[in-house]
Amino acid sequence: MSAVLCAVAVLFLGACGTQVAGRETSASPTGPIPWTTAEPSGITGARLSGDGRTLLVDARVPSGKHPCMRDLKAVLTEPVENSVRVQVTFSSPSGDMRSGCTKEKVATARVRLPAPLDARELVVDQDVQFTADGAKLPALRLCGQLGCTPPATGCTTASYEQALIAVDAPAHTYRDSQDCDGKWLVTDFSWRTGPACGDNTADPACSSRLGDRWFFKAKKSGWVPIAEGAAGGCRVVQRKEPDFPTSMCKSLAPLSRSLHPSYPPASPSASPSPSAS
Repeated sequence: MSAVLCAVAVLFLGACGTQVAGRETSASPTGPIPWTTAEPSGITGARLSGDGRTLLVDARVPSGKHPCMRDLKAVLTEPVENSVRVQVTFSSPSGDMRSGCTKEKVATARVRLPAPLDARELVVDQDVQFTADGAKLPALRLCGQLGCTPPATGCTTASYEQALIAVDAPAHTYRDSQDCDGKWLVTDFSWRTGPACGDNTADPACSSRLGDRWFFKAKKSGWVPIAEGAAGGCRVVQRKEPDFPTSMCKSLAPLSRSLHPSYPPASPSASPSPSAS
């Protein structure tokens, strides 16, 4: 009889686990760790070989104590307009926490181009752009948010959008006013707060805004922010940049950062900035 009870106890413990110091434990997950195809978390650089036909792409890939990456490759995809498109992939077990692949390193993939890159842009993983134009070859130049050929600095809508990006303006920003002479720029902008109300601007909660004012100086890279402040007049900007024209700031009124419903709505030309979204 005791042998039968012992056998039953063994079966019970095998099905339900064991108790250690009052804590229930269970067996660790078993089976091999799966390797899956993935894309890099980021592209850090691209360059051409001496003959201009071999492309090398530097990418961030998983790293850890054990092997975390294999089969890294760059593959040409269908070109679009004047561009060469490349997709970078690799295999990794990093999707499984047991792999220990919690760090990253930079690895290089290469692909042979059918023809020299020349004036065409390189697009890696759909949205990272490089160009040989203005680059220190063999390295290619990484393009910015405004593409490889951003608008020339000046008193234009596209140039104002670049200025908003330079100060990391919030999404759906409205340009309320700007004064520009080609070398200097001051712009006021605002963005809505509160719930998303669509066209129901009669609700005060929907028409309330926050606002800011920035001053810029033109450089080769575009409009460069030099001062920020809601006070009126020239003190804020000329304290940091004495050469800023007095004629462009002396008549500036103080700008309330909390723009209430009485604040004039943006004019039709001051539509939300798509580039700041």
